[in-house]
Amino acid sequence: MHDAPDNRPMIRTADTVVARLEQLILDGVLKPGQLLPSERRLCDKLGVSRASLREGLRSLRSKGIIETHQGRGSTVARLLPQRDDSPLMHLFRDHPRTLYDLLEVRALLEGESARLAALRGTPADRVMITRRYEELTAYIEQAESIDAERLARLDHAFHLAICEASHNPVLVHTLQGLTDLLLSSVFASLKNLYHRPGPRIWINEQHAQLFEAVIGQDAERARQVALQHLDSIERGLREIEAENERLVRSSMRLEGWG
Repeated sequence: MHDAPDNRPMIRTADTVVARLEQLILDGVLKPGQLLPSERRLCDKLGVSRASLREGLRSLRSKGIIETHQGRGSTVARLLPQRDDSPLMHLFRDHPRTLYDLLEVRALLEGESARLAALRGTPADRVMITRRYEELTAYIEQAESIDAERLARLDHAFHLAICEASHNPVLVHTLQGLTDLLLSSVFASLKNLYHRPGPRIWINEQHAQLFEAVIGQDAERARQVALQHLDSIERGLREIEAENERLVRSSMRLEGWG
């Protein structure tokens, strides 16, 4: 008689822990590979007892959403399977035609994520987007010579910050799941275009326009600029091909992007 009333609140509290942490993971606040805060801090943040927290964490472990490592604590599990060793990924990397397919996918995803970021982005999101944009522009302005790999990582981080501000978990995790391919796409584009004065100017200008549109909460303008940016990159690469200059094949087979 007395056990049931005591157990029900504990079950509801553990379920609340699971729901809250799952939502933080879906929203990208807690990212794959990230170490969870200490038990004490999680209890304070979630307003639950340590027993309820541990029950909730056990449930998340059983679902494969978190992993616990001896002496390290718990981390968010990789939500998507490893991509590098799949036959499809090898085919993608070995055929530069994939670069144009990736640009099409980026247009579909990034055009909409820019629009949603302008509509839904919070002040905290705009701070993060601003931080990533300033890191990108600072590198461009201060570097004596541009390293394409470094630039690609900064470029990708800027676009990913915009995507995260869309507050669409499926969109965010789809882009995160394609990180290796998208980084290869950004690298290949910059490797072939950024050393040319003309493309360098319009790439920088379009990044500035995209930043201003998203921060200014101009949704349609943000979408248009994102699409224009990717269309310009595709046209630039095709112009290089028309000049009989071979695209850098190795740029689609880089190791160590993870």
